[in-house]
Amino acid sequence: MRKSLFTASVLALAVAVAPACATKKFVRTEVGNVNSKVDTVSGTVEKAQERIGQNEARIGSVDQKAEAAGKAAAEARGAAGQAQTAADAANANARAVGTRVDAVAADVAATRKLVYEVTLSEDQGNFRFGQTVLPDEAKMRLDQVVTSLKTDPKLVYIEIEGHTDNVGGKELNEKLGMERAESVKRYLYEQHQIPLHKINVISYGEDKPVAPNNTRAGRAQNRRVVVKVLS
Repeated sequence: MRKSLFTASVLALAVAVAPACATKKFVRTEVGNVNSKVDTVSGTVEKAQERIGQNEARIGSVDQKAEAAGKAAAEARGAAGQAQTAADAANANARAVGTRVDAVAADVAATRKLVYEVTLSEDQGNFRFGQTVLPDEAKMRLDQVVTSLKTDPKLVYIEIEGHTDNVGGKELNEKLGMERAESVKRYLYEQHQIPLHKINVISYGEDKPVAPNNTRAGRAQNRRVVVKVLS
């Protein structure tokens, strides 16, 4: 009878202990899983923080470069402004010098006597529309002028005027007239050794037409170079 009771007690104790052991094992397993997940999450968080740090470093570098570029752009704008100011001042000085030269040339011309003048125009077979190259016909007429001047070249002063029609802008025509006058001046100097200090060139552009610009023939007459021989 005692033996049976002892056996029953042992069985009852085993039955009571077994669930407790199973519960502890389950808890340990779950805790292990949780710890593993926590470790995984911690590693992920650390990697994310590392990437964030790297991105912040890159952003800081980009900000520095952007700031440096901004400073460089500001300095470039300042330098460009100074260069433009200097260019404007140089242009103003050049215009002032040109005005003084024109005034001196006008004074010189006013004190001299016109001997004769020669007109080289397109309607006479000379300068073509938009061209500055000295045609052969114009060269022949200039040769005749020089031949007539050889009697007493010391008393000669030559003024060359460049003229255009009114086709195109005013500045373009002034430039074209000057280039035509300069081509005549260059020919007189290079081919006939006329001293440069005895030659003055000026461009009137479209300002002094000799014929209406509303016809082809009139425009051809206005595209000309006038060579004035002064004593």
